[in-house]
Amino acid sequence: QVQLVESGGGLVQAGGSLRLSCAASGRTFSIYAMGWFRQAPGKEREFVAGISRNSGNTVYADSVKGRFTISRDNAKNTLYLQMNSLKPEDTAVYYCAASQAWYISSRPDEFDYWGQGTQVTVSS
Repeated sequence: QVQLVESGGGLVQAGGSLRLSCAASGRTFSIYAMGWFRQAPGKEREFVAGISRNSGNTVYADSVKGRFTISRDNAKNTLYLQMNSLKPEDTAVYYCAASQAWYISSRPDEFDYWGQGTQVTVSS
């Protein structure tokens, strides 16, 4: 089992940047594929980005491609999401999640562990 704690959310103006972090504890972080999801009020949780166990592969939702970058530091047991050129439609609670699958999934039901989320609000 792994515990996940997100941080780095906040209020930012459109066009600004934020860097989210997700600290993992418990089982070895490097055995998990990792992902970032977000959920806006009244909407379903949606996939944002995913990264393989050794950072060799990354996947992004079309809506964030070219603006967001997912990375991980297995030595520090930490996952990151660098968000640039933020838009009001990026406003949501952002969650990190860990998957025991060997591939990068975009489906929330294929992730085994979740953090509590961190709020990102982008003002226009």
